[in-house]
Amino acid sequence: MARAASGPRSLLRPRTAKAAEADPRERRPLALVLRLLAMVCAFAFMVAFAVVLARLTLHPSPASEALTHTNMRPGRSLQAYLDQPALRDAVKQIGGNIALGVPFGVLVPVVAPRTRGLLRVLLLTAVVMLLVEFAQGALVTGRAFDIDDVILNTTGALVGYLLLGRRMSRAVHARRPRT
Repeated sequence: MARAASGPRSLLRPRTAKAAEADPRERRPLALVLRLLAMVCAFAFMVAFAVVLARLTLHPSPASEALTHTNMRPGRSLQAYLDQPALRDAVKQIGGNIALGVPFGVLVPVVAPRTRGLLRVLLLTAVVMLLVEFAQGALVTGRAFDIDDVILNTTGALVGYLLLGRRMSRAVHARRPRT
């Protein structure tokens, strides 16, 4: 019976092919059918999220046309939100923008495995949100470009990725062990 010479744990049990297969620390990919189902569900949620994002951000608001202004200086809108007398409005604005980014951090690494990794998810989220903000500022009545929205949406993607996206992506797209 051969024993591996790596650590005290290996001295307790023999190193056989069956023992290596039963190692709970070794990550295994989901079965193909489950992986496909997970990807289809994630894609469906991503489409639903895109529809919600478009309705929330690209819907004209002619009543607030006089109140809109472009913000290119980070922190300016955040300060304006926090200076409002009703804390509820600030929480609604800041929390809503963060919540709007969370699905990106969760779904993007599952739908597009090449975007796995914190920096890739954040970069993709920032680019998409910049495009949304540019569209708001250029095309939608009563809306304006706001860099703070991009920052908050990207922060939401960070939260989503760290809480759930990374784990879901690893479960669906587990890397095969090297041989």
